[in-house]
Amino acid sequence: MCMKTHTTIAAFALASGTFVVPASAHPHVFAEARLDVTINSARSVESLRHVWRFDDLFSSTVLLEFDKNSDLILDAAELTEVATTIHGSLAEYNYFQLVMSGGKDVKMVPPAKLTAGFDVDKLTIQFETRPEMPLPLGGGNLSVGVYDPTFYTAIDFVDDASIVVARFPDGCTRDVVRPDPNQAIARNQGTLTDAFFSDPTGTDLSKIFATRLELNCK
Repeated sequence: MCMKTHTTIAAFALASGTFVVPASAHPHVFAEARLDVTINSARSVESLRHVWRFDDLFSSTVLLEFDKNSDLILDAAELTEVATTIHGSLAEYNYFQLVMSGGKDVKMVPPAKLTAGFDVDKLTIQFETRPEMPLPLGGGNLSVGVYDPTFYTAIDFVDDASIVVARFPDGCTRDVVRPDPNQAIARNQGTLTDAFFSDPTGTDLSKIFATRLELNCK
């Protein structure tokens, strides 16, 4: 059996010894996402608030690994340990955030901490980030979303209502884009190599596949 060494949620899962990764990359962990985008009075992005709700298998694994007193409940201290572990594992990958303005990546201030909880026996993670520099809506097409560049975790929005924009200004448009994978590959065929098809981890294709909110303001 071979195990990934990525310091991501994949590594967090592998720490338990439960997950193994075959040669072909595909998601092993699944989560439903909610994203709240807050716009300030200057028509700039103030913050992104993320909430992820993980699948039953991953949630059960986390419970078994961090339930130190074996009471099948994660208390406050145990949940803090879960949040701290995931916080550290996501740092290398910008917390799976997709934030682009005018086609260029936007630097985000890392969250000081993550908050973990259990909701109907499913692990939830919450955190908030802010742009490192002012991010005005008029600076070009703005895209926000989530994706895992390792292809290990599939995080997606169940419906368009899971992406909310607070204080959305007049004169702007918003659109939730859900790319078709075949079309995305076709459009980017020239940039893909043979190596991608044998191991797509670490490429930009998961970003291309990602569901994203696009905001345009004049």
